[in-house]
Amino acid sequence: MTLALAPAQALLLGVESTIDTGDTAWLLTAAALVLLMAPGLALFYGGMVRSKSVLNMMMMTFGAGAVVLVVWVLVGYSIAFGDDLGGGLVGDPSQYPGLGQLLSDDADEGRTVPHILFAVFQGLFCVITAALVSGAIADRARFGAWLVFAAAWTVLVYAPIAHWVFDFSSGDHVGGWLANRVGVLDYAGGTAVEICSGASALALALVLGKRIGFGRDPMRPHNLTLVMLGAGLLWFGWFGFNAGSALAAGHNAAVVFVATLLAAAGGILGWLVLERIRDGHATSLGAASGLVAGLVAITPSCGSVSPIGAIVMGAAAGVICAWAVGLKYRFGYDDSLDVVGVHLVGGLVGTIGVGLIGTAAAPTGVDGLLNGGGLDQLGKQVIGAVAVLVYAFVVSGIIGYAVDKVMRFRIDEEHEITGIDLVVHAETAYDLHATSGARSGATSSLRTQREDDE
Repeated sequence: MTLALAPAQALLLGVESTIDTGDTAWLLTAAALVLLMAPGLALFYGGMVRSKSVLNMMMMTFGAGAVVLVVWVLVGYSIAFGDDLGGGLVGDPSQYPGLGQLLSDDADEGRTVPHILFAVFQGLFCVITAALVSGAIADRARFGAWLVFAAAWTVLVYAPIAHWVFDFSSGDHVGGWLANRVGVLDYAGGTAVEICSGASALALALVLGKRIGFGRDPMRPHNLTLVMLGAGLLWFGWFGFNAGSALAAGHNAAVVFVATLLAAAGGILGWLVLERIRDGHATSLGAASGLVAGLVAITPSCGSVSPIGAIVMGAAAGVICAWAVGLKYRFGYDDSLDVVGVHLVGGLVGTIGVGLIGTAAAPTGVDGLLNGGGLDQLGKQVIGAVAVLVYAFVVSGIIGYAVDKVMRFRIDEEHEITGIDLVVHAETAYDLHATSGARSGATSSLRTQREDDE
């Protein structure tokens, strides 16, 4: 079945459509905004780790971006958006290798925006999803092993899930099972991005184990100014993420833009209220985290809720995620930067929330349970959320375990204590007392250690 009112991938595949310059201009802008989310996330994550790990944390984001984009062009896009090979599970990996087939105008036939632009836009979604996973293993992962994981994860985890959720059937093209057979509504990636990254992060955190001193030593963010700056850039970039998924500069994009704006505000307030009641203080870290939690929850639901519904969705995510980040201490897993508590839990809130407070007046046109829609859409949302969670967790765990066995994923204990920036990258984030020749001397003395941990 084809969802006529699903995100405007339907417009992209419409046989009567032609390239629209306004829509193309908007998607070019949206793609740039999604790219901006990567350095925004690097700042957000970089400020949250200890000072001895900040450069490595940022490098994990930039490194993943480079690897993911290359793999996406080579094979990832084909797996995600190629013709289905059967069962709605995976696209044909040989259909668009290298994207060379998309250089000609013929590739744009029946489309409202250039095919190659859509392909790269979707690739940037994969970039930010992979980068999110890295937050769970901050302070303790070998950089080279992380890049190998990111490449394999793109092919085996993200691309198939994107096919399930984002690839809509049209004409002779057959898409993924969750979007077309089940009828899951996920406007911009609550399943493929948020639940996928959170479940993958949990699996990887379990593979690598706890940081030295976890639960005993203080591991507070070293620079909350960077955290706030990164959160602001994420908020700005998220408009390209969500409103860009309309693939058209029109009414739907405007509705989604407003929902994204309001959900972030609701997320901030929800988190801060819980903090104030529980801890007695409303913190800057709480505001930044609540902002992201609200954005996470509205990602799948931005095309399904009213403005008031967006505020409610964001506030609910702020409260629930603020509570959920403490689960790692209760269950004993070391999710360094709360990817599970914010992205997995927030993604579940937003995805399942569509089936609760969705309204037919919104672009996707489906009422949730509380608006008289019954249990039908709620059941579909639960199926989608559970399927993506289980698949991402299991396959990411297998990949992480394999990488660990082949090339060792975690750095040495001594090097973790010394600081991963100095050992792996021969740099420090804050060179406050530089002396002539210090950098070259440090590089020389650490060459052997770097060979072990890169």
